[in-house]
Amino acid sequence: MQIEASSGAMMVAEGSRFGAFASQPEVVRAESLRKVFHSGLQEVVPLDGVSLSILRGELIAIIGPSGSGKSTLLHLLAALDTPTNGTVYFAGNSLSSLAESELAEYRNSRIGFVWQRHHLLPDFTAAENVAMPLLVGGMALGQALRTAKEWLGEVGLASRSEQRAGQLSGGEQQRVAMARALVKEPALLLADEPTGDLDEQNAEHVFDLMQRLHRSHRLTSVFATHNLALARRADRVLVLGRGKLSPEAEAPAPKWASDSKTLGNLG
Repeated sequence: MQIEASSGAMMVAEGSRFGAFASQPEVVRAESLRKVFHSGLQEVVPLDGVSLSILRGELIAIIGPSGSGKSTLLHLLAALDTPTNGTVYFAGNSLSSLAESELAEYRNSRIGFVWQRHHLLPDFTAAENVAMPLLVGGMALGQALRTAKEWLGEVGLASRSEQRAGQLSGGEQQRVAMARALVKEPALLLADEPTGDLDEQNAEHVFDLMQRLHRSHRLTSVFATHNLALARRADRVLVLGRGKLSPEAEAPAPKWASDSKTLGNLG
């Protein structure tokens, strides 16, 4: 069953501070993000003044070597972590100004997140895994499972909906994870190395799927990758290194990018 393409915005609860989102061309804006970690006496600064504007409908790739801060940046955009300095805005609201209940709404309804490792529950079926965000949001079980199966059809796994997740192949598991991230029709899809654990063929299939869903459902998507060939299929390629984020054309040629197709397990 084909799910009707949406504008990428869920229905807004009455009184929500996100009510103006649907009319705004800018989905998320990050201003002067700085993140500091401490390891013993050493200070690690993966992000040092990073600013970014994400417009509705964009497909953005972020590339950089292991430890450059790609995951950290995505976690800040998703409100899974907080910056040491700087601000992330959504619908004109600073995330730091939101109450915990509003942050929970943002994480659970506005953001879809795909990790490098799928984090599925292996003893639950594919449909049950995809339905989890809907059940957490209070949807009835029958309706949640029907919606989950529709999304599994969207990712080419309609026939596998009753299969336990632990019995699926790696590529199938990542497609289930993609359906789970999109089942609540989030405003922003964030994918952290979504093909990093897959062989080249499955990586191509998963990225092709992500790109197709991005277009057919008019999504706004940001993905981190070490695969330059995939990154250059995005609308914009941004390079993260030494704490700074730059457009690919302005960034110096990265020494770690010696292989133009797959850069190895750079994380």
